[in-house]
Amino acid sequence: MITRRFLPTIALILSGCAGAHEAYPSLAKRPAESARITDISPPPAPAPADGALKAQISQLTGQAQNGSATFDRAYATADRAVRSAGNAAVSSDAWVAAQVAISAAEAARNDSVSALASLDTLYVERTNAMADGKAQGGVAEIDVARADVLAQVDSQNDRIDALKARISQP
Repeated sequence: MITRRFLPTIALILSGCAGAHEAYPSLAKRPAESARITDISPPPAPAPADGALKAQISQLTGQAQNGSATFDRAYATADRAVRSAGNAAVSSDAWVAAQVAISAAEAARNDSVSALASLDTLYVERTNAMADGKAQGGVAEIDVARADVLAQVDSQNDRIDALKARISQP
């Protein structure tokens, strides 16, 4: 009785051993796994941006700064309009004026957002060109400029959201 029970189990175990004659990869260390850290050379330092790329980055950061200054002026106007609207009813004259001022502030940030999009595109194009061997360096400079412009755009978004939170919503 017991042998009948264990016979299928024994057959299953033996069938698993049947394919053991196949060649499996060795578990021994490969040369790369045995190399000392000092044997591996560090990657070369990235090349700096060329003059044309630096000019393009400078133009885009200047565009973002101009957009930020335009936004700051429009934001001040929107802040006054929102303050005047207070808890005004939706569709009242003060509420509509505040909405129009907020919309003007949102439109005023277009230069900053456009510069950020251009820097994103420039980053991707430069990274692809470097991968294809058509260009060298400049990615670090683009990344620094992009981070600065992104911080400006994020700040503008936060300020717009704060204005919207201060007035009644339909």
